[in-house]
Amino acid sequence: MTGAAIKPRRVLPGFSLSLGTTLLYVGLVILIPVAALMLKGAEIGPARFWAIVTAPRTLAALRVTLTAAALATIFNALYGLLMAWVLTRYDFPGRRILDALMDIPFALPTAVAGISLTALFSANGWFGAPLAGAGIELVYTLGGVVLAMTFTSIPFVVRAIQPVLEDLDPALEQAAMTLGARPWAIFRRVVLPAILPAWLAGSTVAFARSLGEFGAVVFIAGNLPFKTEIAALLAFIRLEEYDYQGAAAIALVLLIFALVLLAVSNLIQFRAARHLEPR
Repeated sequence: MTGAAIKPRRVLPGFSLSLGTTLLYVGLVILIPVAALMLKGAEIGPARFWAIVTAPRTLAALRVTLTAAALATIFNALYGLLMAWVLTRYDFPGRRILDALMDIPFALPTAVAGISLTALFSANGWFGAPLAGAGIELVYTLGGVVLAMTFTSIPFVVRAIQPVLEDLDPALEQAAMTLGARPWAIFRRVVLPAILPAWLAGSTVAFARSLGEFGAVVFIAGNLPFKTEIAALLAFIRLEEYDYQGAAAIALVLLIFALVLLAVSNLIQFRAARHLEPR
């Protein structure tokens, strides 16, 4: 006599309820606003949409935004990797405090960050005064926009790489060292392939975060049209002017940039992960 088949228990109880709640949250908070923005942009019409996005002021704002976001991402990719390496590979007094400080941009309101950066790097600020003496100005320049974007997006790179470095088996590096590999060769052939997908993911999210940054930039940039005006601010200005079509068109361009970038990043990560799979 055979007993009735025992249905395996799910690992997580209440899976259906959890999945339904998650999908509801994603739909309300992410999908519906994105779909509404796309529909609003579609209502404009191709000719009107093209006229808005190719206007000189719009092109200048997009150029400033993309340039500053790219420069901030390059810096964050290098500095974030270095900071994650220091936090995982070295033990020193104050390491836990430094690790906690990496999350300050997450907790600090972006407007507060912008005001603080402006006060620090102004001509009479703690950091701005020495820089001004050397002929370097950041406030109300493209450098200030890059600085604000760098501050708000650096944690994405650090927190993406850090857990991968912590889980990396030290035996792999030790084995390479015993075979005579130099430190740079060990990093390039052992460490870098393991952290590359996470590094790309963190850098991509940091770039996307910089594209949409508003609060931290608006105070330090000076918002000078054709010089330091970013696309997000221009969209806000169009809203204040009751030009909803103009605001929707600019926001839709930023959304398209972010989605394309995320798609390319996911493709690169997928190929990198497949390359690392044992054959």
